[in-house]
Amino acid sequence: MRYLPDSKTVKCRERLSGRPDIRRIISYCAVIFAISCVAVVAISAYVCWDLTHPKHEPIDGFPTDYGLNYQQVSFKSKVDSLVLKGWLIKAAENKQTVIFAHGYGKNRLQSDVPLLPLAQVLVRNGINVLMFDFRNSGESDGEITSVGQFEVRDLAGAVEFIKQHQELNQKISLFGFSMGASVALIVGAQEPAVSAVIADSPFADLTTYLEENLAVWTKLPAFPFNHTVFAIIPAVTGLNAGSVSPVKQDFADKPVLLIHGEADTDIPIENSELLLKTYRQARMVRIPGAQHVKAFQTDGERYIKEILNFLEI
Repeated sequence: MRYLPDSKTVKCRERLSGRPDIRRIISYCAVIFAISCVAVVAISAYVCWDLTHPKHEPIDGFPTDYGLNYQQVSFKSKVDSLVLKGWLIKAAENKQTVIFAHGYGKNRLQSDVPLLPLAQVLVRNGINVLMFDFRNSGESDGEITSVGQFEVRDLAGAVEFIKQHQELNQKISLFGFSMGASVALIVGAQEPAVSAVIADSPFADLTTYLEENLAVWTKLPAFPFNHTVFAIIPAVTGLNAGSVSPVKQDFADKPVLLIHGEADTDIPIENSELLLKTYRQARMVRIPGAQHVKAFQTDGERYIKEILNFLEI
């Protein structure tokens, strides 16, 4: 005899059949989660590649625009021997020599400072100036910008270039901006030929800086992208942010001038404050209202005075 469910049983089954299938929901969620993870990893990989391969800014100015005679020069980076291009501007008095080190994504002009008017001031005060492009910038060779790791080799090559030209005063100072400032601090500590360093808007430690400020450059939410970008950078680019740490350098008694704008949100002034505590012979110039590498534009008179005093000109 065939069993026929009563009306209550039928209604109960109808209600149950209307409920969502839990297993199906879990499957959908798993798929969505997997797709999200793949998307985050893909976006992070693209960002890593994009950050280490910035577009080259054109060199659209020349020393002659400021009445300066110059020589086109080229030299090789240390270790990997990349060809780097630049300008050598000789001063009549030949009192000493300054090597400029530009920032991330810029070239020898460092247009946001800008450097040619500053070079004019130095040359007129008897200081030779070497302006050059880091790897993967301007007219120099190279396929990757490492935010300091390999640029150290480039600046060390620039120091070697000056050493090989004994007609130039061998009192060598490094003058860096942003990333170039941090590179200058590392090279200045490691190269005996460097007598002093001027660092405008440096970061103190690349890993710490990126942990706190990576979103400034990626334009992505800190969560979850900071973690994935950090995990992917070594795999995609072979770079090691931990190797770029000015705060860990031993300067002994070598003089350092730190310059930082109080309104800098790209690399906060706390970075220079930490370096000031670290280096025994460092002193610091704070420029009220100045944003990132804008101290020269904000208060040029004081900026120049501080630099010339530091260089004992």
